[in-house]
Amino acid sequence: MDFKEIAIEVLNNEANELIESSKNIDSSINAIIDDIYNIKGKVIVTGVGKSGLVGQKIAATLASTGTPSFFIHPTEAMHGDLGMISKDDIVLAISYSGESDELSSLMPHLKRLSYKIITMTKNINSSISKQGDYFIDISVSKEVCPLNIAPTSSTTLTLALGDAIAICLMKKRDFKDSDFAAFHPGGSLGKRLFVKIKDLMQKDNLPIISKDVTLKDAIIKMTNGKLGSVLIAENNKLIAMLSDGDLRRAMLRDDFNLDSKALDYATKNPKICDDENMLAFDILHLIEDSKIQLLIITNKDKEIKGAIHIHKLVEAGIKQSE
Repeated sequence: MDFKEIAIEVLNNEANELIESSKNIDSSINAIIDDIYNIKGKVIVTGVGKSGLVGQKIAATLASTGTPSFFIHPTEAMHGDLGMISKDDIVLAISYSGESDELSSLMPHLKRLSYKIITMTKNINSSISKQGDYFIDISVSKEVCPLNIAPTSSTTLTLALGDAIAICLMKKRDFKDSDFAAFHPGGSLGKRLFVKIKDLMQKDNLPIISKDVTLKDAIIKMTNGKLGSVLIAENNKLIAMLSDGDLRRAMLRDDFNLDSKALDYATKNPKICDDENMLAFDILHLIEDSKIQLLIITNKDKEIKGAIHIHKLVEAGIKQSE
């Protein structure tokens, strides 16, 4: 048995169901999006079984993209959770058959308590969809399950339609990456948009030497500083930087002398950043584009404020993409 062929067939069949379903979307989607956008309350998602699991994901996607939303189980709703629903809320009720006993029993109460109800079923004339204000068709010609029993194509379609609603709302809100990060401050995107270089840079115990220090003493300072470089300054104003790369190049020079001044072998105009409020993500770009490992942070007068090594950015989870 060739499982590769089976896997490809499953993906192709589910993809075809999505394509066919796209032909069933009508102008009512505009009213649905407008109503959700304009509500003062939340989107309450409900469903049982596989529909409930998909509903939980839809609620999570809506909530993380700017639409307040949460999931309630129909049984729990009948035992007290109905108190979580208000006249300002829109309900999204999911049941493939449209005849779920738990959801059917709940519908009259949802209708009484909520603003409007959107139903996702395979039949607009099902008992559940008859009680809704809007209908979204989640019917499929066939489940990819070989027995045509297990919810497979239908749950994929339901999930995709939930994504479609979320994306429409994001477009309507002009939802930007900064908005997304506000709901995910602990993720990589949050770090990209909120963490500033002053939050990560090394400020204390910097390997700083004066312009008269010998190369020999500079190497000792470089070793103890653990940044792979020493900063050469006068009155805390940056003059130059001696990196381990500078040191290796110096050793190839005919005039190499450990008793010479470190300044003689240093880089006189090292790359700096004079804005400690710059985003760490932008600093990463600057470091990588400049092909350096250490960036010195100064103020506008070139007074040293700190330094950041690329390894520190990586350890902090600052990276180019999610």
